[in-house]
Amino acid sequence: MFHTILIANRGEIACRVMQSAQAMGVRCVAVYSDADAGAKHVAMADAAVHIGGAAPAESYLRGDRIIAAALETGAQAIHPGYGFLSENPDFVDAVVAAGLVFIGPSAEAIRAMGLKDAAKALMEEAGVPVVPGYHGADQEPGHLELAAAEIGYPVLIKAVAGGGGKGMRKVDRPEAFINALESAKAEARTAFGNDAVLIEKFVDKPRHIEVQVFGDGTRAVHLFERDCSLQRRHQKVIEEAPAPGMTSRMRTAMGNAAVRAAEAIGYSGAGTVEFIVDGSDGLRPDGFWFMEMNTRLQVEHPVTEAITGIDLVDWQLRVASGEPLPARQEDLTINGHAFEARLYAEDVPKGFLPATGTLAHLAFPTGARADSGVRPGDTISPWYDPMIAKIITHGPTRAVALTRLAQALRGCQVGGTVTNLAFLGALASHDGFAAGDVDTGLIERNIDDLVHAPVPSDGDIALAAILAADLIAPPQDAGFTLWVPLKRSVPLTYGDQEIAVEVQVLSATAIDLTLEGRRVEARLGASGWRLNGAPAPEAVRVGAQVFVFAHYGLAFGIVDALDRAASRVGDGNLIEAPMPGLVKGLFATPGQHVAQGDRLALLEAMKMEHALLAARDGVVAEVLVSEGDQVEAGAALVRLAEESVG
Repeated sequence: MFHTILIANRGEIACRVMQSAQAMGVRCVAVYSDADAGAKHVAMADAAVHIGGAAPAESYLRGDRIIAAALETGAQAIHPGYGFLSENPDFVDAVVAAGLVFIGPSAEAIRAMGLKDAAKALMEEAGVPVVPGYHGADQEPGHLELAAAEIGYPVLIKAVAGGGGKGMRKVDRPEAFINALESAKAEARTAFGNDAVLIEKFVDKPRHIEVQVFGDGTRAVHLFERDCSLQRRHQKVIEEAPAPGMTSRMRTAMGNAAVRAAEAIGYSGAGTVEFIVDGSDGLRPDGFWFMEMNTRLQVEHPVTEAITGIDLVDWQLRVASGEPLPARQEDLTINGHAFEARLYAEDVPKGFLPATGTLAHLAFPTGARADSGVRPGDTISPWYDPMIAKIITHGPTRAVALTRLAQALRGCQVGGTVTNLAFLGALASHDGFAAGDVDTGLIERNIDDLVHAPVPSDGDIALAAILAADLIAPPQDAGFTLWVPLKRSVPLTYGDQEIAVEVQVLSATAIDLTLEGRRVEARLGASGWRLNGAPAPEAVRVGAQVFVFAHYGLAFGIVDALDRAASRVGDGNLIEAPMPGLVKGLFATPGQHVAQGDRLALLEAMKMEHALLAARDGVVAEVLVSEGDQVEAGAALVRLAEESVG
């Protein structure tokens, strides 16, 4: 076994790897960027090395600096985690050339699976079923258009070097093909430096079921399947294991196919073979097709660990250090059911825009596993993925595990940024999902029911007003009643709504609050505040905001009366950046006439592109930024001329 390893990653996965490695007695070295100097994974590590600037290209993608850090600190091996350099075969070659061990598959195996078209051809040779489609080298648009017509609409355009939904477009009609192709190629070129695509038949009621495999370079085993069908824009949201409705025949067929795929390339370490499954008529052994292989540990690996009782990171280190596979196929069994929900800092009502912020309060419920790379006081950076945590639950049955997930999500407390908690909670309570009727289109079909701002109760608003007025903790000496005004108005905001709350302090432990004529009695007792007799939820004030931990988290703004007039000034003609990001493209020039919905700018943030559209017809008065500028949230990008009156 290694005595020292370096983790070439950050955040949640770096912490996860360290947890298992340190439990095995292995010394762990972290690397960090300027933005991560005080990060959780740095604090957890036995040693840490600074490798560059905040941008991934200046740090976590600098393989030379990472290898140098490993050599300087006496590390014998490098664990890549997921993302960044984890599936870069050139990095693997460089690690081996430096005399180090790469904790993962060989460069040859990664190359074999790195390009989707070549991988599909290889899988066909190995007897693994593949989706009907075009995987050829001719990338001329007209040729691809003909291929799509031969396959039959709807089709899916996919970047051959892609992953995570980037460079992927569904096309329903022939007339939409060329525009979708251009968009997919542009996104693939930006994300991967390779704009080649393949075309596949789009499967009706598709399910995304993947099989966890583990190899030692010669033979492989599978650790059963995970269902990752609950997706939004090809991004996984909630994963589970095993797949609902899975039969023993189907599991055997998929498992054997995944093992054939792994053994065909001499795979070593943890990997995942992803299949697209036709769920329109139940799960059938002839209704699944190879999609791609991820040659690394997956984000959702904890659900496999929960149902098998196996620590996959432990296995990774043991096999990479030269040990044989720790178990035979017949030794592996399924115990119960597990779910994982991905908790992100994102603004769901605004189209799931990535968010930033300082986590002034962060707490996870007992009874659930929470894999997180952040702590209270940490900042969600615009430079990296905005994941806060993965919430994992396990139970003897799917129903029990799902009930525990819903309960755990209600118990998560995040203060300092907006999150997708309410969205996750709505999914966990969705009747169709609870019944196991899942496919990759479930979220899209039910988006209006799943995405809505929670409505605070009078008690929630009253509690926010108490914190806003600094009355949550009474003074030590409350014998004299002139320590605050007898009655005052506390203005709050919730979303776009302004709420006026009249606060009347009766004593240090008694406050009456009035909201549009409705009264809330707040009383402080030995167990804390009670609102109209009910226990108050937990809450925290962060600067000019109050977070009340009810309904998955409610964020109230505290209105400064002196700033109120100024906050209302504005002509409504500015197109602003909804998040920090890089101005990737500008499509507006001064004097240009634009129509509502026209694309004016393209912002790149959190590894995704976001188009900013004209909110109305008008004339561009001014373009306030240049391509390549890094802007903050709220920065003005384009200004439209005043609308003429009369």
